[in-house]
Amino acid sequence: MPQPSSPLSSLLSSPPRPIQPEDFAADAWEIARRLIGATFLVDGVGGVIVETEAYDQGDPASHTFTGPSPRNAAMFGPPARAYVYRSYGIHWCLNFVCREQGHGAGVLIRAIEPTQGLERMRERRGLEDPRLLCSGPGRVGQALGITHGMNGWRLDEPPFALSWGPPDVPVATGPRIGISKAVDVPWRFGWAGSKFLSRAMQLPARAAKAF
Repeated sequence: MPQPSSPLSSLLSSPPRPIQPEDFAADAWEIARRLIGATFLVDGVGGVIVETEAYDQGDPASHTFTGPSPRNAAMFGPPARAYVYRSYGIHWCLNFVCREQGHGAGVLIRAIEPTQGLERMRERRGLEDPRLLCSGPGRVGQALGITHGMNGWRLDEPPFALSWGPPDVPVATGPRIGISKAVDVPWRFGWAGSKFLSRAMQLPARAAKAF
C-alpha cells in the first residue's frame, strides 16, 4: 500500500544528531516540542516522532503528582530514560524522562510516522495502513515492541536509537487528550499537517506555559 505523502523529505536533509542525557535536563513541555521531528527506533523499528504530550510533577494529570511510588519511580529520573506504563490494563505506553533526577517529569510519545521496519510493525499490529501503525500511544508501544521490561532503560543505548530532527519543523500545540484531573494547558505538540497524528491538531502553534 502506498505511504501517504509526507513533509519529511524536505526537512530531513541534514545529518541527525544523537541525543545526549543532558539534552533532557529542560522542562518537559520544552522537550516535548523539540522532539517533534526526532527519529526514534527500537531495534531498528520506528520512525519520526510527530506527536507528544508533556507532563510535570506539578500537573495533577501527571503520574508523579502524588509523589514517588514503585509504579512511577522511573519518571523521577535520571533524565533520558524510558518510563513505561500500562494504559487501561492493555497497552504499554512510552515516555521520555526529563528534568533533573528527583523532579518527576516526562514526555509521552503519542504518534510516530513509521519509516523503518514497517513489515514488523504490520505483523505486530495486524494491519496494513501505515497511518494506523503508530497513531496513538498504545499503538506506538505495540508497533515498536515496547514492554515493561524496558522501564528505566537509557534512551541513548541499544535497543533504543534517538536522534534530534531539524529545528524548523512546523509545530502546532493544543490541549492534551483525555485529561480530566485539571484545567489543561497546551502541552500537546504535533507536526502541523501530518497524516500520522492520533487526532488532528485544532489550535495553531503558540507558546506553551508552565504550571
